[in-house]
Amino acid sequence: MFVIYNFFLFLLILISPLIILIRIFLGKEDQNRFREKYGFLAKNNNKPTETIWIHGASVGEILSIIPIIRRFEEDKKIKRILITSSTTSSSHILSKFKFKKVIHQFYPFDLSFLTKHFINHWKPKLAVFVDSEIWPNMFNNLHKKNIPLILLNARITKKSFNRWKFFPNFSKKIFEKITLALPQNMESKKYLKLLGTKNIKLVGNLKFFGGTQKDNVKNSILKKKFSKRIIFCAASTHRTEELFVGRVHKELRSEIKNLITIIIPRHINRKKEILDELKNIGLNSQLHTSPKKLSKDTDIYIVDTYGETAKFYSLSKLTFLGGSLIPHGGQNPLESAREGNYILYGPHIENFKEVYEMLEKLKITTRVNSIKNMKSVVRQKINFLQRNTVNKKLKYLGDKILNKNLYEIKKFI
Repeated sequence: MFVIYNFFLFLLILISPLIILIRIFLGKEDQNRFREKYGFLAKNNNKPTETIWIHGASVGEILSIIPIIRRFEEDKKIKRILITSSTTSSSHILSKFKFKKVIHQFYPFDLSFLTKHFINHWKPKLAVFVDSEIWPNMFNNLHKKNIPLILLNARITKKSFNRWKFFPNFSKKIFEKITLALPQNMESKKYLKLLGTKNIKLVGNLKFFGGTQKDNVKNSILKKKFSKRIIFCAASTHRTEELFVGRVHKELRSEIKNLITIIIPRHINRKKEILDELKNIGLNSQLHTSPKKLSKDTDIYIVDTYGETAKFYSLSKLTFLGGSLIPHGGQNPLESAREGNYILYGPHIENFKEVYEMLEKLKITTRVNSIKNMKSVVRQKINFLQRNTVNKKLKYLGDKILNKNLYEIKKFI
């Protein structure tokens, strides 16, 4: 099966230059660094420095390991931290933290000779893969080099499990090479075991941990901008959900003085479509990138940039998490909850069922399924929520989970 996998991967590599070129044109690829994916790596000052390597696919995975990196930066035994990812947005996010020990590289294509070159170049003491990053050739070559491999905050959904079990022997050869799996929920633990992972420890979802948004200059400007408004936030919204939220706002604006709804769509390329939909129901909208001052008549403020979500969570106390009113499976509510927001969500949360169950136990979330229902909850909650109450409940649990994850990882350092 490895032969077939590598054959199709090789065919993909043959057409990859065209794909890369298109992605550069669309701004999704770094024209100065894309060669790293082909094995042209940054110079390694080959001192006898042991490297701890962590890989996360994109922004979400990279943000989830920031607390781990911060602890590693404080550890005098750790001299160098290699972080790899696959997207330019994750690279930009990481660069904002100004870490001293961190080197960033784009993750190479999973061809066997490229992964061997990568391992020989960096010589990691430990490899940590985040979430659902499973790469057959890299796992195989790490195993051959006796380099411990940890799957951190591991997530295997039923859909991905069904794909892997279609090739049982191939899957077993991959998953048995994981030295330690730290799944984020019971479902993932069950599937990892069925796929052949031997050493599994359930220590909790690392994404429960996280600090609040720092009050930097840009955030202060935003605070001033919205200082006279009462904010309801709708984040990671998908098609039809913006219109749903817009109708809720329209019914509430006469009841809640100075109400403004901040919508953060999952895909900002839909911003014109969203503007048109909201205009058609009589709502005034403004884009975050607009140079105009915020008008008193503005109903909806649309965030049409990436990487600034936490800033808007820090302004609000009540957030609806999208991807849940439609059969999409939901979006992760933890970043918003960590910033002290009470969470509203729809009936479709299959991807984050255990997360929402935990938030329900902490009494910081409510399920909604109609405009009338959401309107009622917003009216009831928006003026009486205490951000610090929500934040403290989640922070206590998050700190505990972070320390458990670190304890397991440091056994290999």
